[in-house]
Amino acid sequence: MAEEAEDNNQPPQKCPECKPGLPGWMATFSDLVTLLLTFFVLLLSFAKTESAKYEAALGSIRNAFGGNVLKQGEVIQPGKSPDDNPTMFDSQEPIRPFPIEFLTTEGLLDKREINRESTETLNQMREALREFSLSDNVDIYELPEGIQVRVKDKIYFSKGLITPDKISVKVYDRMIQLLSERDWTVFVEGHASKGETSQDGQEDAYELSASRATAVSRSLIRRGVKPEQITTVSYGDSRPVEGKSQKFEDEQKESRRVEFIIRKTDLGISGNKVPSR
Repeated sequence: MAEEAEDNNQPPQKCPECKPGLPGWMATFSDLVTLLLTFFVLLLSFAKTESAKYEAALGSIRNAFGGNVLKQGEVIQPGKSPDDNPTMFDSQEPIRPFPIEFLTTEGLLDKREINRESTETLNQMREALREFSLSDNVDIYELPEGIQVRVKDKIYFSKGLITPDKISVKVYDRMIQLLSERDWTVFVEGHASKGETSQDGQEDAYELSASRATAVSRSLIRRGVKPEQITTVSYGDSRPVEGKSQKFEDEQKESRRVEFIIRKTDLGISGNKVPSR
């Protein structure tokens, strides 16, 4: 009995002291979380996030739920709670989603379907121009409706005539070869000098510029360009060459011209029909 009393009076044994620092398993777990985060960041960097696609998906979702939107404001609006928390309510102008024909296998919404050609298209056009040795003979413009290639060399005419007076044959032949091998569109723009009429006096400036554009278009067709690739435009004497600090006679000569604009997509193609309201 005395021995048992002595055992009960012994102090409790202490746990062994813990080693300083975090346990070993936490280092492994931290490495795993860091690698997962890096993996998802890498996936996000390869993904193409475009606002147009996001708006298309958002519009479709809103339309599926009856055109409801979430509105926030400083004052209580119909459908809002007194504690100023936003709630769902019927929108006066429901957001319309993009039509179903915009949904393609290449993505929810191809950005070229909203009248803006991609950087890839621009690079393809530059490569084709280099292939046909036209890079130094054109000016490239990026417009809201797409890429426009304007040929620097023009066809000039004598006063009152529709027969070419001056033409860069090499550039003309290269352009014809490009249009024959690529399904692009060329805009043939006819011009006349101020107050110019045909030599017989039967045609005014607008009719004369149209005849010049038509003659050049027919020449392109005879050389192998498809008629559906050509769009003929006449400006008459509404766009003369002016303000180049040169003699009036020289400006008149340069105004009697036909210019070329090349596009990969014809503006005459019907796009997506949208509501008028």
